[in-house]
Amino acid sequence: MGSETPLLEELTAGVYTLTLNRPDKRNALSRRMIDGLHAAVEQADLNAAVRVVALRGAGKDFCAGLDLKELLATAEQSPDENEADAMRLGSLFVKLRALPKPVVAVTHGRTLAGGCGLATACDLVLATESGTFGYPEIQRGFVPAMVMTMLRRLVGEKQAFDLAATGRIVSAAEACTMGLVSRVLPDAQYGEETRTILEAMATSSASALAFTKQQFYELDGLSFGDGIALGARINALARNTPDFRHAIEGFLKK
Repeated sequence: MGSETPLLEELTAGVYTLTLNRPDKRNALSRRMIDGLHAAVEQADLNAAVRVVALRGAGKDFCAGLDLKELLATAEQSPDENEADAMRLGSLFVKLRALPKPVVAVTHGRTLAGGCGLATACDLVLATESGTFGYPEIQRGFVPAMVMTMLRRLVGEKQAFDLAATGRIVSAAEACTMGLVSRVLPDAQYGEETRTILEAMATSSASALAFTKQQFYELDGLSFGDGIALGARINALARNTPDFRHAIEGFLKK
């Protein structure tokens, strides 16, 4: 399939790989691509064969952000029209968090602006040592508004403001130290190591991963006591799953 298809999909051994496929545009997020991602996430939710979703970029970069030509064209639209347009991307971020299956951003090259937001909306963010990250919207007279909620929660107030207000680009190592990235892997072993991570997640208990993700994000805004109570409820539900019974019985028989 050629670059005229903005999103490529492949399901292999439980890993549902979604590849942003506009390499000539540094995989800029077009409306067609965003609509495709919405549909793919909905498909991942319904398909029991999908155990983990991997988000990749074709070519040299993961994603450079929104399609600037499309963005410029919206300058003539009304505020209401632009808010609805922006929420199309925002609701994708929400949908990725709500999906009861882990979503892994397998980034490389440049991961910038809305592309950086897309990556950080995922549950796990993998990066090559040579990768770069940032929110350069301010340098284009724009605001990283759609990613601000995630950015502020991930890296803390001072670092988040620094990234948003200066637009500076950081290395994968610095992004990892900040909390934007989960793991930084050597360029030479990147394909092999990311494959190992994805395969391990795809063969893990689907119910345990779903409960883990549910609790992890529901903890936002809860008090300490409410968080412990939520943990007890999730713990109780997990004990009643077939995966739990089979795993514990198998371990005890060793």
